[in-house]
Formats: sequence, structure tokens, C-alpha cells
Amino acid sequence: MAIIPTIEYETKLQERLDAPTVWKDVCKVKYTNTGILRNPYLTDATVATGTRGTGYDSVASATTDESVTINTYVYSAQHIDDADLAQKSFSDFMEIADNMGTMLNEKIETQMLAEHAQWTNFDNASIGGAAGNITVSVSNIKTIIGAMKTAIRTAGGGDLLARNGGFIVWREADYEKVEALASAEGFNTADMVLKNGISQVNGGFMYLGVMHYSSSKHAAGHVFGGVRQAFMLAIVKSTYGKMKTIINPYVATNTSQLSGIGLESRVDNKFMAWNKMVPVLFDILVA
Repeated sequence: MAIIPTIEYETKLQERLDAPTVWKDVCKVKYTNTGILRNPYLTDATVATGTRGTGYDSVASATTDESVTINTYVYSAQHIDDADLAQKSFSDFMEIADNMGTMLNEKIETQMLAEHAQWTNFDNASIGGAAGNITVSVSNIKTIIGAMKTAIRTAGGGDLLARNGGFIVWREADYEKVEALASAEGFNTADMVLKNGISQVNGGFMYLGVMHYSSSKHAAGHVFGGVRQAFMLAIVKSTYGKMKTIINPYVATNTSQLSGIGLESRVDNKFMAWNKMVPVLFDILVA
């Protein structure tokens, strides 16, 4: 049997998990070992008017307690037969670990974009048209961006937008239109896009005061936008980035044990749009 570089492939897995991703840039990621996360908040103070010499009414201060249980996980599990294991090199193990980390990151992105039911609907009526889904085009990209920022400010999220910035995770075909529009603009923006295209090396592309990302993992008919760091992602830190080596693992497809090893890594996580953040997170409904 080949020597199994346990520490090394766990390190390689962690390196890949630590790579920049859309979900890390968009979400407020909280690494914790707490099973239930709580988000207590005060209800807004009540303000009234009065007349000099008259009394006033007092309203009791109230606290609302939200919570979410981290009870779901994604995982990657592979097994290697002993004979195949004997032929594996060190670089083979590094490639396996790197690939597992990549697939876990991509799965979390898919999870994030599947949570659109938690966000506020934003459709064609939101950009001044008739009700229904938006047909994204070069001509209405600016309108979508501007209307989304207006919706954030109208919901009272202007200060949060100024601190954290806005974002849109486009579908790949939509992102092509953003690139076409940006390249047609004048001066430095067009020059940069025409020379380099829209690069996401540093997480996104800033245009019209909003960070733009692309993904191929959207649920059909949905695009994600809003204020950055408003959507919470909780990750259990004690299981994150760990790799288990299992000797002679049970393989369900064979209903028996395998002569070899199993490699398994998991990410326990949960997405949550807290009530106060729902108005600044948008399910942009697209055709």
C-alpha cells in the first residue's frame, strides 16, 4: 500500500477551500461551533408628536429574538481501491484534495443561489415595466442596477449600502451583457474592459457603484442582488477543512466493505436572511 499523506492532503484541501469565492464576498460568513445562532434585535422606537402642556404616551421597549439551527451539511466522499492506492503518487493525492475543495466551494455557491425564497422579489415592475420577469439586455442593465439601489435606499438600507456596497450575481449570459455595456462606456472604464475584459480575480467587477459577479449555478429564472454582507452564512468551524481517512470503508453501492481507503470531508452550514436584512436582499426575477 502507498504511504497516505494525511496531513498534506488535508492542508491542500484547506488551501482550496480558502480560495476567493463569490459566496465569501457576498455573504457575512460566521465560523462557529454553536448549534443554534440567535439574532436578537430591538423593535424600532416609536416617535409621536405632542402639544406643549399635554402628556405623552410611552411604548414598552421590545426585543425580537430570531434563531436558526445549523443542521445541514454538504460533503465530498471518495474511495480508492488498495491496488489503485498502491499506484497513486503524492501529486495524485494533492490533486484529489484540491478537487474536493473546489467541488465543496462550488456546492456552497449552488446552495446560496438556491435560497432565493428568503429574499425580496424584484421583477419587471420594479424597473418601471409591466409585471413579470425581466428580460435582461444591454439597454436595461443600468436600469436594473439603479432601481435595485433605489429599492435598497427606500427600504432604509442606504447607510448599510454605503458601508458594505451593493452586488449582483448575474447569470453567465447576463454577465456578457454587462461586459458589453461597460466596454462601450467612455474613458477609463471602457479602456480597462476592452483591454482586460471583466476580471473576477479579486472577487468581482465594480461598475456603477455595484460589485458584479457571474455564476453558472443559479436556479432557473433567478438572479441574486442586494447589499453585501447582509446574507448570513454560518459554518461549523470544527468540521470545516477537515479530511478523514477511513480504512476499508463501507460502500453503499456494493453493500459491502472495500479493500482500500475512503476520503471524506464535509461543510456543516446554514444560510439565513435575518428579518431586518430581507428588504435589502433581492430575488431578481429574470426571463
